[in-house]
Amino acid sequence: MRNEFEHRIAVEWHKTLERTLELASQSQGKGVLVFDLDSTVFDNRPRQARIVREYGAQKNLPVLTKVQSFHFTNGWDLKHACTAVGMPDDDAESIFRDLKNFWGARFFTTPYCRDDIEIVGAPRYLHACVKTGAKLVYVTGRHEEMRAGSIEAMARCGMPVPGGQVSLMMKPTLRESDDAYKRVAHQLLEEMGTVIAAFDNEPTHVNDYATRFPNCLPVHLATDHSGRPVTLDERVISIPHFAW
Repeated sequence: MRNEFEHRIAVEWHKTLERTLELASQSQGKGVLVFDLDSTVFDNRPRQARIVREYGAQKNLPVLTKVQSFHFTNGWDLKHACTAVGMPDDDAESIFRDLKNFWGARFFTTPYCRDDIEIVGAPRYLHACVKTGAKLVYVTGRHEEMRAGSIEAMARCGMPVPGGQVSLMMKPTLRESDDAYKRVAHQLLEEMGTVIAAFDNEPTHVNDYATRFPNCLPVHLATDHSGRPVTLDERVISIPHFAW
């Protein structure tokens, strides 16, 4: 996945992961480690590609039935994926609105989020976090209807699942704003303990963590994001994945 923030990744970026584990171990169970899901611990390009292939099959557009995860090289850009597989630009433009509606009816559902795979190194690192004794909290813009599929994907990928010191915070419904929901979640996180580090791919969200929790490590996953033109806070550390 290409990302305009790749230039911010320091040569020794892995030290941030090591430091997080050190601080979590020193917290004596009072620390909180926060992780987003989409494009942070999960790669949802398989889900994206499946939806476009199904659209191609339904609309008799054979070229789209060949879309794979690697065609999504420009974030969540559906038109770019269509042209990457060989559809002419004009054709991709003409179907975009219909494809986006088709995508929207499926992407935010349990049956489709089961297709997600792990970001490189995420399962191993998440288990290392749990071993520190700190609380591991997934804070996501996904809504409750996606809980079952999200947990199934966690289990299939070998990630820690909710229970005990592991929690999953989700929006009540799809219509809530991701930005607003995560800001509400900040207060709940404060009640759980000391936020040591917060990992998120979305610049707006990781900036919010940097502001709300001035003593935490705000860590940005330089994978993909919504595309909003947001400058990362100078305190934010960018990393490419979790294989350290």
